[in-house]
Amino acid sequence: MRVAFGPSVVALTLIAAVTLLQLLIANSDMTGASGAIASMWLGVHQVPISIDGRELGVLPLLPVLLMVAGTARTTAQATSADTSWFVVRWIVASALGGPLLIAAVSLAVIHDAASVITELQTPHALSAFAHVGLVHAIGAAIGVGSRMGRRVLAETALPDWLPDSLRAAVTGMLALLGLAGAATVVSLVLHWGTMHELYAITDSLWGQLSLTLLAVLYVPNVLVGAAAMAVGSSAHIGPALFSAFTVLGGDIPALPILAAVPTPPLGPVWVALLIIGAASGVAVGQQCARRVLPLLPALAKVLTAAFTAAVAMALLGFAGGGRLGNFGDVGVDQLTFGPAVFCWFAAIGALTVVMIGGVTRGAVRTRPMLPPAAPREPEPAPAQAELVDVQEPGQLFEPDELFEPDEVVGAGELSWTPEADPPRSFEPPPPTQPPGPLEDPEDLMFTDDDGFNRPG
Repeated sequence: MRVAFGPSVVALTLIAAVTLLQLLIANSDMTGASGAIASMWLGVHQVPISIDGRELGVLPLLPVLLMVAGTARTTAQATSADTSWFVVRWIVASALGGPLLIAAVSLAVIHDAASVITELQTPHALSAFAHVGLVHAIGAAIGVGSRMGRRVLAETALPDWLPDSLRAAVTGMLALLGLAGAATVVSLVLHWGTMHELYAITDSLWGQLSLTLLAVLYVPNVLVGAAAMAVGSSAHIGPALFSAFTVLGGDIPALPILAAVPTPPLGPVWVALLIIGAASGVAVGQQCARRVLPLLPALAKVLTAAFTAAVAMALLGFAGGGRLGNFGDVGVDQLTFGPAVFCWFAAIGALTVVMIGGVTRGAVRTRPMLPPAAPREPEPAPAQAELVDVQEPGQLFEPDELFEPDEVVGAGELSWTPEADPPRSFEPPPPTQPPGPLEDPEDLMFTDDDGFNRPG
């Protein structure tokens, strides 16, 4: 139940609280509140919302990222390294089944509310289920993979450097988005007057707070656009085009965070954005070089990290774009964004790995290999030894005085007097079977008069 409904119920609660608060502040009745809540919950999963014939496809990325993180956390808490695959399948099915059920209920609620509010259109059911399922599938894969990644590597033929490659991909993405965020902050400071004008569209404190909250929700979208410019691609808002080489002006939405976009004519300082792409590639190479590998595995690790990061960034660019009413299509250039990220990370990352010594010429040994031991020569049979009888005739041997020739070392010193009887040689008796249960123990005792000593 926690995996299936935990993140979705939390999102519904927050959405309901914000929606009802907005309606109360606007002195509006509660007609259609349920439809608005259901539409916003689907909007969290990037399902386009249509109002009065205008489609809102550019939805904020921050809520969907939080939803993915919540799903990953709940699935990770329900999974351990020794969980059976049968249980893992049920965990993933729960992570997908609960949100899909809520999506079905939300579609029904929106369809019912559309009969009262004619401006609200019901989203396409197949598109809604696909978006909801994809968001929670990504979260479930991250959560289960964080717990069972090592086990999967041990049970399959995947290379052992794959976790290092995934870590390098995440590091490169964070470096790219972080440096793009720093450039965005600098641009906001430079365009402070434009941001002040965008805030001037409302004169109420609550309206300015709402604009600020909306700008915060769209921060990841802006960072993805800035990252596209940093790797040589472009971002567009309708006819307006922004890249590190050229800027085409046009109308932009009145969102304060969009004051950071460059304005024509473009100065040469924006070309310095390409340094961000190069620095992110260096971060990928440093992570890949933490464990020294031969040339081919090291290059394979870098290429895998670059490909993973390119796919993830392209997915973020696709999720953060869409149609925005009369402004047209908003997003990044998908034909160049992913390949540009791959080229920067692969080229600069591979060069960094080679330069900082992440490549070795020979095979890397995980543990020192000892030379094989030489075959041992068979030891020669011990020569016939002579026992010295130091006992007086007729006296029995004590048990601790009976010994084999091999047991003389460490058994103590033997002493005898020259006046003792001369040593006598003997042949050891043939091996006998262990005594049966009916033999008398006294028959196994030997004295000096028997003419030989039985080994102990």
